[in-house]
Amino acid sequence: MMQNSRPRINVPYQQIDIVIELISITILLLMFVYTGIEYANLPDTIPTHFNAQGIADDFGSKMTIWLVPIIAIVLYLGLFAINKFPHLHNYMVNITDENALKNYRFSSRILRIINLLCAILMAYVTYYIIHSANGHSMSLGSYFLPIVIGISILLPIILFVYMKKLNQD
Repeated sequence: MMQNSRPRINVPYQQIDIVIELISITILLLMFVYTGIEYANLPDTIPTHFNAQGIADDFGSKMTIWLVPIIAIVLYLGLFAINKFPHLHNYMVNITDENALKNYRFSSRILRIINLLCAILMAYVTYYIIHSANGHSMSLGSYFLPIVIGISILLPIILFVYMKKLNQD
């Protein structure tokens, strides 16, 4: 295993970091509460997969509704844990004692934002599955997939540009 000689410093939370974490946790809790409230009203068979047009194309037991919130929690906890070790994150610059805090803070904040976006996405999918299972006509629409893919492509580009700007001084 390769030795990591980067500085190991504590990255203190700023107010925006706390707000992002609280919003993420709130969304996850609301997802579980909503699923719990709606569970008794679900039919025995619910949609479990949707095609690119947002039309259900696979079905399963209503117990499967718990998979999305569980995956969301596991994902959140995994990214939260990774965020505790910013010296192990991947950087485009050599990390020194002088630039460690600003790069670690940026990397940690990006992981928090990604965690928030994942929580929002999982909550939306949970809501969509429950709403569809209850017979309400609703479509993910043709915009859903391009938006998710677009954000997945644009976010790294924006982050790359910002990271370069952050380390120009």
